[in-house]
Amino acid sequence: MTVNDPSTESVQEADALPRHTTPTWEVELLISGVAVFAMLQLPGWLDDRMYALIPRFNEATVAALITVFVYLKSAALILAITFTLHLILRAQWIALVGLHSVFPEGVHWERLRMGPVRRALEQQRLAPAGIGIERADNRATVVFALGVMLGILLLVICLVASVVFGVTGTLQRAFDLRVDLFDFVLPVFAAVMLPFLVAHLIDRRFGSRLAPTGRLRRVLGATLRFYARIGVGRTQYVWLLVSSRIGEVRFVLLVWLIVAPTAIFGALTLLPSGSPYRLGEYAAFPYLANGSHAINAAYYDDQRDLIRDPAVPYIQSAVIDSPYLRLVVPYQPGRDAAALRRQCAAGLDMTEAQARAEHTLDCLGKLHAVTLDGKPVAGLRYETGSDARARRPALVAMIDVRPLAPGRHELRVANAPPAPGRKPERDPIDEYVIPFWR
Repeated sequence: MTVNDPSTESVQEADALPRHTTPTWEVELLISGVAVFAMLQLPGWLDDRMYALIPRFNEATVAALITVFVYLKSAALILAITFTLHLILRAQWIALVGLHSVFPEGVHWERLRMGPVRRALEQQRLAPAGIGIERADNRATVVFALGVMLGILLLVICLVASVVFGVTGTLQRAFDLRVDLFDFVLPVFAAVMLPFLVAHLIDRRFGSRLAPTGRLRRVLGATLRFYARIGVGRTQYVWLLVSSRIGEVRFVLLVWLIVAPTAIFGALTLLPSGSPYRLGEYAAFPYLANGSHAINAAYYDDQRDLIRDPAVPYIQSAVIDSPYLRLVVPYQPGRDAAALRRQCAAGLDMTEAQARAEHTLDCLGKLHAVTLDGKPVAGLRYETGSDARARRPALVAMIDVRPLAPGRHELRVANAPPAPGRKPERDPIDEYVIPFWR
């Protein structure tokens, strides 16, 4: 007859995983371990793509791109934080399981130097090993599920926004509409969402009073079913499950406390690209608004950052040792296109392509007039070219600098005039001041 040893059984139980362990814990670890590195690199990759796209479009399109960018970056940040936090929580769970296997008898309270009151309090607060392990397991799984749910939610919103902006932009170009993108999209979005909101409110207020086979109930069901199919509403199982446990108001508040700061941070990361003085304590630095006595690396091809620097005029180097200075003025779709429509409308309406192109080139040359050491450059003529490294269209002019004396010189390039009534702080630069030395 074999007699089972209780101590042996307890040790065997300690060496095994708890019975209520989440069955997907291995898959969770695999996904988090593989995806965390990609998610940590994705925000920087999105930043670079956004900086490269901004100079290519007008303000309305840039605003739409920034909206999509914020949703994408928020999803990437939330997933990166989720996978990192999940790995930490899973590591904590693994540590608890391992310690329980090594020390199955638990805490030896009599060996700790504490009084009876504190010992009783700690014993009351500390859950048994099995319960603590189960809580750590559940906590890691809930964090993983919530993070993936929020990431998918933001990606769906991003996809919908991309489709809406894409269709709207296509219609604007097809019918040559001069309407602000957001002035058109927001009313359309409100009109599309109004039936869902009305159906939701009627269902909440009067749904229990409606006849099961009544016409109004069928209309409400069809309306809500349609919006559910296109992804509007709380149709995700994780959302419904968690909100039913902790309360809808608390869960919505939790979601906003996660999404809102992440989205704000994603949007704020674009600000330092416009001016390095926006990030850091540089209030006392002598920054001159008119650009004089300043050397901006974006003005020199051998110093500029192709991704982060704005599309501004530039020359080959701060020190010119060649006979000619090569001036490149990138075409800015927002400001240049608007100025062309205001001041060169007759040329844009020409039907003959060659004549229209020549007239537009002459007009752009006048918009971006150049002075050297305070005097107009004689015989300056722009050619159509490109920013070779950034692959964007640009005006190119070759300026003879052989007559210049050694020392500091100053090249000034006019910016296209802003639209009438436009706030000065939106377009603070009227001309670009580019110092160079011979």
